[in-house]
Amino acid sequence: MARVGIAGFLHESNSFLRQQTSYEAFSQTSLTRGDELVSRWRTALHELGGMLAGAEEEGFEIVPIYATFAVPSGPIEAATYERIAMELADELQRAMPLGGLLLALHGATVAVSYPDADGEMLRRIREVVGPELPVVVTFDLHANISREMAERSTALIGYQTNPHLDQRERGLDAARLMGRILRGEVRPVQALESPPMLMQNSRQHTAAEPASIIFEKLREVTSWPGIVSASIAMGFPHSDVNEMGAHFVAVADGDDELARKAARTLAAFSWELRDRFAGNLPSVESSVAQARRAERTPVVLLDVGDNVGGGSAANSTVLYQELLRQDVRNGLIVLCDPAGVDVCVWAGVRNAVTVTVGDPPVTVTGRVRTLHDGMFEETQVRHGGWSKNDQGITAVIETAEQHTVVLTSRRMAPFSLEQLMSLGIHPERKRALVVKGVIAPRAAYEPVAAEFILVDTPGATTDNPIHLPYRHRRKPLFPMEPEASY
Repeated sequence: MARVGIAGFLHESNSFLRQQTSYEAFSQTSLTRGDELVSRWRTALHELGGMLAGAEEEGFEIVPIYATFAVPSGPIEAATYERIAMELADELQRAMPLGGLLLALHGATVAVSYPDADGEMLRRIREVVGPELPVVVTFDLHANISREMAERSTALIGYQTNPHLDQRERGLDAARLMGRILRGEVRPVQALESPPMLMQNSRQHTAAEPASIIFEKLREVTSWPGIVSASIAMGFPHSDVNEMGAHFVAVADGDDELARKAARTLAAFSWELRDRFAGNLPSVESSVAQARRAERTPVVLLDVGDNVGGGSAANSTVLYQELLRQDVRNGLIVLCDPAGVDVCVWAGVRNAVTVTVGDPPVTVTGRVRTLHDGMFEETQVRHGGWSKNDQGITAVIETAEQHTVVLTSRRMAPFSLEQLMSLGIHPERKRALVVKGVIAPRAAYEPVAAEFILVDTPGATTDNPIHLPYRHRRKPLFPMEPEASY
């Protein structure tokens, strides 16, 4: 029985945020070792859960090693990265010898000391396990894939949906491929192709064009005889690194040229559609006006510039203030504002409260409807694959304009309607829902939304790359440099 290790290190790092990500951001979100990893992730709708299920299916002796993730935020502190890398390497060393390693990475992780934090982690893992051990890696659809990641892994397998609803399946794929490798059925060789193109986040909805077109092409390429796996990394534009942009990976059975042909086919096909991956979103004013006129509600106003899933602060009030300015009633917004929560706790449930919250600051006057521990559970397949969630002590304020203002103590990406329903809120009864995301919240909100509007709001996760002060990205890169060629 082959001994196969399972490990994970996942963080989506926004280089344009000043505040760095600490060790506590990982340990307070999820950090597990050994058997605790199994109990935490066995039933999760996440790639780690898929790896565990697939390893059982393949008859491996499962060796749980180390897994941690943190909510998207700024680059990882140098000391924090060293501590996590050392802990993972130490646990891995104690687990040796292994027949193979299943590893969950994000692919858009940046540390202050290592821009290619995922590639560096693979380099250190190779120092422990050696160059020959099969290492099969899953990665996020928003990954920026480096040469080092491709060279130091046996096979890279990426998500195929955004919102990310296939994470568990990709973990199963990784385990099944490991089984084929260990039985000697395939000898993977891998190719990476990186055309000079950026795909804006707002254009990365895989159920709609243009993204759906290239994933149809992916399914065609994966059906080629001899192709073991193929993946598209649409990239994370808010990681200011050399690898930022779109990447295409293909894994073939012992045929380097076939792998290169498959990766280049995907890259060339996508390059021809490059103009369609750039787009302009409607303004704040016009989007709110559209919500005001809508006959069918609720209208989901996606606050693209304050996308929590991209690392934002979750405190922008730009859309809320525009709702007030245009006298649109019966809206809802969730803001991370621990100080505001404290004011509500002090006031108490059913009592009047006036509190200044958010950025830019806005004064909210209303009644404290609910105080809650902020814990909720999602049982359905949703973006991120998370089930148990904690947004910290949470307060709900109802205003005279029928607005519902939810204040949380911890940032929480809007990937689950339980974030609201656990507070006794009925989102389907609202006119406008301000949701701090881009594509990812769709899986949660589609059951209630009459319409989605992606709004060109300012912030650290702005959709337009022209507004981002890049220093390290490759050049030329389309669409910033229209003359880029491939």
